[in-house]
Amino acid sequence: MPPSAELVADKGYDSQALREWLIERGTEPVIPPRRNRKIQYDYDRAIYKQRNVIERMFCRFKDWRRIATRFDRNLRNFMSAVSLAAAVIWWL
Repeated sequence: MPPSAELVADKGYDSQALREWLIERGTEPVIPPRRNRKIQYDYDRAIYKQRNVIERMFCRFKDWRRIATRFDRNLRNFMSAVSLAAAVIWWL
C-alpha cells in the first residue's frame, strides 16, 4: 500500500525520529509539539481537530467487550466480530 498523505497523532508521539521517518516516506506529520520542545513545529490544526471522529469510533468499539478484550484469537473471527459491531453501531 502507498503511504498515507497525513498521519494524525497526539503529543505523545512527538519525536524527531518519527517526524523524519514520516517525511522520508512522503507522509505529512500532523502532530502538535510538546510545550517543552525547543523547536515548535507547525501542524495543520484543521486536520488535527478531525482526530476526535476517529477517537469516538474507537470508544464505540470499546463498548463491545468481545472486541475491547480481543476474545477471538483467530483473525477471521475477530474481524467478523468487528464487522458485526460496526454494522450495529452504524445502524444506531
